[in-house]
Amino acid sequence: MQYRIEGGSLPALIINLNPGEVIVSEVGGRTWSRGPIQTETKGGSAGKALGRMLAGESLFMSHYTALGSAEIAFTSSFPGRIVARELQEGQSVICQKSAFLCATEGVTLSAYLQKKLGAGLMGGEGFIMQKVTGPGLAFFEFDGYCPEYNLEAGEELVCDTGVLAMMDDTCTMDVRMVKGAKNILLGGEGLVDTVITGPGKVYLQTMTVSDLAKLIIPFIPEKK
Repeated sequence: MQYRIEGGSLPALIINLNPGEVIVSEVGGRTWSRGPIQTETKGGSAGKALGRMLAGESLFMSHYTALGSAEIAFTSSFPGRIVARELQEGQSVICQKSAFLCATEGVTLSAYLQKKLGAGLMGGEGFIMQKVTGPGLAFFEFDGYCPEYNLEAGEELVCDTGVLAMMDDTCTMDVRMVKGAKNILLGGEGLVDTVITGPGKVYLQTMTVSDLAKLIIPFIPEKK
């Protein structure tokens, strides 16, 4: 299996499949294909299907099997970046809802519940996130530019809420109240920060859909 990511800020993931190779995505995830590909809709166990639904995905998954040499493409739903991660057996990453784009067969998708209530309620990433577990190659879509950081054990990365896109499951996430009444009222940084603690790899995103909406809403004319 070979793949390429092209298209700049409106990226497309194009995968060349050999006969018998399988790609899995949420239902209707494929944008286009070329060559003989069989599409099957599968749900797996009730527990796995419910976990996917809680994680922001559909109850069922589309399985695309190449019956010969074929090409299949998936595109980002928002200007940003598509990221590939090779996951070993049992290795997991935690990401924002709807970040999962597609993966090779063997990768599983489930719900990840924030262990700390404050992080879930105030962190901006949500109380329920996605957990993607190997073995296999997984692809994710993130909003805007996506810087990456490798954190050492105990090293902290402090960011605005909603900026965290994905992290290794060896990392932990919490929220921290901004110190000082003046900073809270006049600093413009919000009430809380998201704090990610290593060890592990972290992916951030510079522009989320919600942030873009906040910028656009003031310019939308009111209906008379």
